[in-house]
Amino acid sequence: MTITGATRERVVGLGDLCVSNLAGDRLVAHALGSCLGVSVFDPIAGVGGLLHVPLPSSSADPARAHERPLTYVDTAVPALFRDCYRLGARKERLRLAVVGGASAGDVDADGFQIGKRNLIVLRKLLWKNGVLIHAHDVGGVRVWRTVSLDIATGRVWLKSGDREGEL
Repeated sequence: MTITGATRERVVGLGDLCVSNLAGDRLVAHALGSCLGVSVFDPIAGVGGLLHVPLPSSSADPARAHERPLTYVDTAVPALFRDCYRLGARKERLRLAVVGGASAGDVDADGFQIGKRNLIVLRKLLWKNGVLIHAHDVGGVRVWRTVSLDIATGRVWLKSGDREGEL
C-alpha cells in the first residue's frame, strides 16, 4: 500500500479483493494476464471494489475453493458483490468493468485456455444474475494489463503496454 497526498493506493493481489467507500482510495490490480480484474462501483453510495481472480470454476478443486474462495470466478465475484452491499452499494446501480482474460499464446501454448474460460464463467454468472458489463478490455494474446478504480470518481483506468487511459 502506498500513501501519496490525499490518495491511498490499495494494491489488490492475486486471489484477493478490496472494497472501499473512502474517496481517497484508489484500488489497483497489476499484471493481469489470463486473470480477471473485476471492478464494481455504485456512484450513489460511493462504494467500489476490485477483484483480481485467477481461475474460472471452483468445481475444479472444491477443497481449495473452500479455503480460498477468491481464487475462482464463480465464488469470488459473489464475494465482491456481497462486500460492496455491506458498505451500502445496490445491485441495480453498480457499474461493472472487466479487464484481463488474455491467452498465453496459440492453442498449443495455452491448452487450458484459462483466460477464455475465466471470461465465459464470468459472463454466465453475470447473465444469470441480471448484471451488465459497462466497460471491458479483455482477451488478446500475451497481454498484460493493470487496472485501477478511483473511489472518488468511479473512474476505471487501464494501462497495457504503451496504452493508458480511462476504460
